[in-house]
Order: sequence, then C-alpha cells, then structure tokens
Amino acid sequence: SCLILSSVLFLFIFHCFSLFSCTLWMCIVLNPHCKSEQKCVWLRQLRRWNSIDVCPWEDGNHGNELPNLTHALPHGNPDLSSRPHRTVFTRAIEACDLHWQDTHLQRVITHDLCTHTHTHCPHDNHGSGGALFDARGWPLWHEHVPTACARVDALRSHGYPREALRLAIAIVNTLKRQQQKQLQLLRNHKKELLHKGMTSVTNMEGWVGHPLDPIGTLFSTLLDTGRGDEEGGNAFLDFSGSVSSAKRLEPLFPAQHFLDDGQSFVALAVETALIGLGQQRVMPDGLYAQEKVCRNEEQLLAKLQEVELNDALVKIFRKQAVFLLEAGPYSGLGELLYRESVPMHTFAKYLFTSLLPHDAELAYKIALRAMRLPVLETTAPSGDLSRPHHIVSMVPNRYPRWFTLSHIESQQCELASTMLTAAKGDGRKLETVLESIQKNIHSSSHIFKLAQDAFKIATLMDSLPDLTLLKVSLELGLQVMRMTLSTLNWRRREMVRWLVTCATEVGVYALDSIMQSWFTLFTPTEATSIVATTVMSNTTIVRLHLDCHQQENLASSARTLALQCAMKDPQNCSLSALTLCEKDHIAFETAYQIVLDAAVTGMSYTQLFTIARYMEHRGYPMRAYKLATLAMAHLNLSYNQDTHPAINDVLWACALSHSLGKNELAAVIPLVVKSVKCATVLSDILRRCTLTTPGMVALHSRRNSGKLMSLDKAPLRQLLDATIGAYINTTHSRLTHISPRHYSEFIEFLSKARETFLMAQDGHIQFTQFIDNLKQIYKGKKKLMMLVRERFG
Repeated sequence: SCLILSSVLFLFIFHCFSLFSCTLWMCIVLNPHCKSEQKCVWLRQLRRWNSIDVCPWEDGNHGNELPNLTHALPHGNPDLSSRPHRTVFTRAIEACDLHWQDTHLQRVITHDLCTHTHTHCPHDNHGSGGALFDARGWPLWHEHVPTACARVDALRSHGYPREALRLAIAIVNTLKRQQQKQLQLLRNHKKELLHKGMTSVTNMEGWVGHPLDPIGTLFSTLLDTGRGDEEGGNAFLDFSGSVSSAKRLEPLFPAQHFLDDGQSFVALAVETALIGLGQQRVMPDGLYAQEKVCRNEEQLLAKLQEVELNDALVKIFRKQAVFLLEAGPYSGLGELLYRESVPMHTFAKYLFTSLLPHDAELAYKIALRAMRLPVLETTAPSGDLSRPHHIVSMVPNRYPRWFTLSHIESQQCELASTMLTAAKGDGRKLETVLESIQKNIHSSSHIFKLAQDAFKIATLMDSLPDLTLLKVSLELGLQVMRMTLSTLNWRRREMVRWLVTCATEVGVYALDSIMQSWFTLFTPTEATSIVATTVMSNTTIVRLHLDCHQQENLASSARTLALQCAMKDPQNCSLSALTLCEKDHIAFETAYQIVLDAAVTGMSYTQLFTIARYMEHRGYPMRAYKLATLAMAHLNLSYNQDTHPAINDVLWACALSHSLGKNELAAVIPLVVKSVKCATVLSDILRRCTLTTPGMVALHSRRNSGKLMSLDKAPLRQLLDATIGAYINTTHSRLTHISPRHYSEFIEFLSKARETFLMAQDGHIQFTQFIDNLKQIYKGKKKLMMLVRERFG
C-alpha cells in the first residue's frame, strides 16, 4: 500500500507540479522545524522518485546537464561530458544536507546580535572574502545565491515573513558588496583583460531563469514588504526546536535599520532585480531551459514596469547602469562578452526607456552595448581591442543550439526599433544607431522590418518627412538588398519594390544612385522589371515633380541600366531593355543587337518568340521575322506533341512570313520542316499557306505576286511531302502500342491524313498504297484492320 501511495503521489506531482517541483520540494525539505527523522523519510522518498526512469529532468533536456550547483561554481567552463543528470528532485535531495544551525545564520534571521546598529563583532569576520558584516556593521550571508534564496522562500512559505525579509536583506547587501569588489578587481586587471581580448563567463548558471528563481524570490519578498502586503505572523522562529504562538516582541534590530537613509524596500527590490537581470550568464542547453530564461526575464521586467519611477529609483537605475557598463565579465553589458552568454536586449530596452527622460546619453550607451549578439559571429573580430563595442568569440565557427534564437533576434530588433524611434530628428544618434544595426543584426528580415519602421516614422506626419530618418531607412534597405542578393528569400520581390519606394521619397539622387550601383543590389531581372520600370513610370515623375531635364537624366540612367542588364542576362532582360529604350533610337538599336548576339546560343525559342511578337507589335515586321527564324532553330516538336505551347508561336511565325511575301515564306518553311515533326501542326500550316496569296496583307505590297502558290513547287511541295511523311511516321508510332479503346480515335486520325494526302496530285494513289501497307504489316490486329477496311476500303 505504501508503494501504491508513493506511485500515486509521484504521478500527481509529475502532472501538477512539474513546472515548479524544484522550489516546492526545496521549501519542504528546508522547513526550519523539519526534524531529522522527517528529513530522512523525505530523502528516501525523493531518491526513490529520482531513480524512476520517467522522472522529469530539471531543464527538460536529455542532453548536457549542470553540475552540482548547491555550492558556488568555480570559474571557467567545466567538462560538459562529465556533467551528471539532474532531475526535478536533485536539488531537494542535495538540500537535505543543509541545516539552520549556523550561528551567524541564526543571528541574521533573529537579529540577536550586538547592542548597536553600526557595530559588529570583529572576531566573526573571516577575511575580506567571507566577511560576516560589511563596513556599516550590517550582516552579510555568503552562500550560493540560489540556495540562500531558497531559504528565504522556505521561511516565507512556512509563515516567517519577517525572518525571510531579514535574510533577503542580508543576501542583497552581500550582492551589492560583491558588485563593488568585482568592479574594483576588474579595474585592477582591465588592461590585461583587454590586451588578451578574451573573457570567460563567471556564472555558468544564471539567477534569472534558474529553477529556484532566486531573483524573483528576493524581489517579491522585498516588494511585498514595501507595499505592506505581508503582515508578520503571531508565530516566531525559535531554533530551540519549538514554535511559539505568543505575540513576538519587536526585535532589537528591525529590518528597516538595514536600509540606507531614504532607501525603501521597493527601491531595494528594484536594485536587486537590476543586479540579477544584468548578470552575464551562459545560455543553458535545451529548449525548456532556454524558454524559461526568456519567460522569467519577461515576467520580472513586467513586475518592474508596475513600479512607478521616482527620483530615488532613477538614481539607482543610473548607478546600476554605470556598473553594468564597467563590470566586465560580471556584467552582460561589459566590454568583453562571452560568446554564448544570454543577450541583454529585452533588459536593455527596459533600461533605455526608463533612463531616456532622465539621462539620454547613458540610456543610449546601455542600449548600444546591448545590441551585440556574439553567438552569431562566425569569427573572432580583429582590430582595436580597447573599443567599447568589441566582441569576443570564444568558440568561433560554431552555430549555436539556441532554440529561442528567433525570439532573441526579434527582441534585438525591438531594441533597435525603440532607439530609432527615440532618435528621430537627431542626426548624430541616428547614425550611431544605424552603425550598430548594420554591425550586430544578422537577419535580413529583421533589418527589413527596421527599415520599414523607420520609413513609417519618418513619413508619419502630414508635414514634410524627416529626411535624416528616411536616409537611415534607405541605408537599411540597401543593406537588405546586399544581404539577400545571393540568397533565397520569399519576400525579395517585396523588398525590392519597397526600396524603390523609399528611394523615391528620399529624392531623385537616391534613385539615380541605386541605378548606378544596381549590380551590388539587384539581379538583372529585378533591376529591369522592377527598378528601372518603376523609375520611368509616370507615377514616379509626378511624385518627384521632375522637370524635363531631370526626367531625361533619370531616363538615361534607366536605359544604361537596362542595356547593362541585357548584356549580363539577355534571356530575362532583353524584352525589358527593348521596352525601356523605345524612345531612344540608339539605345533601342543597341538592345536589339544584344538580342541578336545572344539568340544563337544564349536564348530559348520561347524568349525569342516573345521578343519577336513585341517587335511586330511595335511595327518592325522584318525584325520580328528575323527573330522568329532564330527561334525556329531552337525548336523541336515531336510527332506526338500536338498540344505543345509553342504551336501558336509556330503558326504565328508562318503567318508573319506568309504576309511578308513568297521569299520570306520560302525561307521559313525549311526551318519548319526541320523543327516540327507533328503531322497535325504541319497540315494546319499547309492549309493556311494555300488559302491566300503570300504578301497580300504585307506592309510592303511590292512582294505581292497576286497568285496562289502551287503545291507542286517549292516551297509548299517540301512542306506537303514533310506533312505526308509525318502522318506516315506518326501512324506507325501509334500502332506500335495501341489499345482497343483508341481504335475510333485512330480512324479519325487516318481521315485527317487522307485529307492531306489528297492535296498532292497523286495523293489518292499514295493514300491507297499507304492503307494497303498498313493492312499487310498489321494484319494481326484484325479488329482494327476491319475498321480500316470499312472506312477506307
């Protein structure tokens, strides 16, 4: 029954408390009045659950795990392969070794110390690193921060808010003291660190996103006290082993005594949150752990935003911002940044908006420093290592397994957008923000979004647009063009169209500039079909209020671009180039010559037919005819391709040559005979050629002979023979693999063949011989041959 009860309890915990089991069980085993026998029972039960195969892991990842973190971590990066697996119960199991019997801990909680607030017991200080009191005589508590905060959470959970508050204040004072020591240590070794150009993170686990949520615990403990949400209980903590329910007497050293003059619990809570959020820490492994880092950071920031800023808090913001900028490897905003440390984008955006009304220069320093994302840097940068924005890559050329990378890049984009909005009208700041975006953002989609945001902000008002911000928008758009020029991007066409719109808003010089350097920004097809076409449209001319001289200059640049593109990619750009150069004779002739030069090897029959039809439409029938004959040389229609899309083009080419005259028709028919093997297409061409006299509808009537062409003479004789031969070959091909359901269709095909045969003088004899041969060769197909006899004798 005990085993069944344990299993049921385990399943209940797994389903109901899987997200916060660590803190739940830490609170249970850290009960100040938990007796050793009870703790042994819990320890046995926790170890039993911990050994079950389906026990959930602490970080939700079955990959690398963190080492034992109950105690402080050494510096450096431990061997990942040696890390043991940690479940949601591991910390609680480790916490069973913790106790509350430490004399200093009891004094911190109960404040049963000396007789004056600002005195301390020198014999209790164990060196500067582990001092029990600071210079003001206020107690410190040196313990692994998450573990110490778990004690605070346990005290609150078991009904001791005053004791929890005192311990929380001691922890925060310790953190603040460590900050000062770290800053002093860094200042002494700053030159050495910058000279090395490398750093290591000092916290392999961060306090924000930690399973025990240490910063959240401190923040809520201090904030709730500051708001008066927690009332002291009637019970008080007695380490003798009993809990007294009598009204507790006012302690000798109330918690308020451990605050600076004018400081409040709310201010201390805010400062604690800033310390935790600004800590440089390694991004954990696993999707769950990484999502938890982002989620906890956002939750903590949401709580901070509920706190109304006053002068005292602004002073704290300034103080912590300066520390974050100067704190080196201890800060996520230090000069040297570990490659896989958690980015500061979301936190910096909050700092930026909070500081901007009070200290704009400091706000921009914080935001610009936070823009970095070194995990996406492929190699360690070289150059001046003393520059503030220098980034160090400890593990170059390795793409990170960051499951939340897209979210992080979105937050980076949001930070940049916030700075762009705030810098509107300030050219110097806009230029600085632009440089930061170009240096640190690696996603073309996000840069495009920033460009669009800047464009909207610049053109938002009904008055004249902000030209400085428009130029920033254009620069970002140009960077997007360069980034996506050789990579696939489904929004590329939209990006190109938008860039032309942005350049139009900036002015005619911007349009001319992008056309002059088109080869670094656009493909030839984009440059002709979108850029040059849009530039030469009436809409653009009206929008820019161009005079005749400016119009001609812009059109000249567009024509030059079109010819360059046609030479580089004649297959896709020739037609656009011809269209763009229509109004300039020299440019048009140049474009036409480019088409002729590329027609032999560089263009398909489809492209040539399209250009040929365009030439006819523009009133150049001889040029259309020339291109049509070149297209014929690339075409090959087999016997069974009677629905080929090029058939209409072939019929058009034959009609064009027929309209031009006998000589043109005589020249095109051999090409048709060589390229087309489909009998139905050839017979259609043959009939059309015999209906009217060549040249009757030609523009040049000198070619009009006034007589129908004879089928017994060239060139129609050659076409007739080719058509009859095509019917014969097609018939044999169809009979090779014919099924009974296609018999009636085959008979109809022979009927059409007979019509063509009869166009020849001896056609009746030829068709009879043809049928007789079929009967002899395919006599095994008795039913089919019977149908042939019934129809054709």
